[in-house]
Amino acid sequence: MDDRAIDDVLDTRPQRSRAVVGVVLIALACGLGAWVFFRGPSPFVVDVWWNQLFAAAPSQPVYVFALIMDQVGGHLTAVVIVPVLGALALFLSRRRWSALYFLSASVGSALLVQVVKHTFGRARPEDILILSDYGSFPSGHTANAATIAVVAAVLFPHLGVRIAGVAWVVLMAFSRTYLHAHWLSDTIGGALIGAGAAFVFAAAFSRLRARDEDRLAIRRAYRTDAATPTAS
Repeated sequence: MDDRAIDDVLDTRPQRSRAVVGVVLIALACGLGAWVFFRGPSPFVVDVWWNQLFAAAPSQPVYVFALIMDQVGGHLTAVVIVPVLGALALFLSRRRWSALYFLSASVGSALLVQVVKHTFGRARPEDILILSDYGSFPSGHTANAATIAVVAAVLFPHLGVRIAGVAWVVLMAFSRTYLHAHWLSDTIGGALIGAGAAFVFAAAFSRLRARDEDRLAIRRAYRTDAATPTAS
């Protein structure tokens, strides 16, 4: 095997790993949904406990925070505004394939959530505090948050980005259960689907995104050389 063939093998390893992780996460979410569906309408014990925990200790500031998260993490803001603005920012920074990756992951995650919702048709908690659409499993808000978190971690692989992403997903999941819009297991399913979709699309766009980064590296090197004074 020559050096080029070895490089090709090494380059495909991250793609395959991300694809496998993504498929496994989505499969786990679907498995959890099937478990919810076939066990009947009764929620899990942990779902009931988590739901009653917040019902027994209402807090106005936390309630307002949860309402803000409801608007930011869903509806037109999360479905259209955030993906479009994020993709536009990436495109303007000359990362066109990263922009398309973000859009594809967002759309793919949202579509997968709707397919799973209508497949299993789980009822939402009866004490829900907001108006919402059909299907409790999985949480679309949490799926969207997980997609954004993984996409950000893939595009900007820094510890701070990863920590912020995890915090965003946890806070979104918390807000959904605080409003009784979802059972705890719904948010887990949403996180699995959102992250899984982001990993699958990361693998699909890996080589294309690498071209963008190579072009940017060449431009930076050229500017550095141009700015370096020539010795007389």
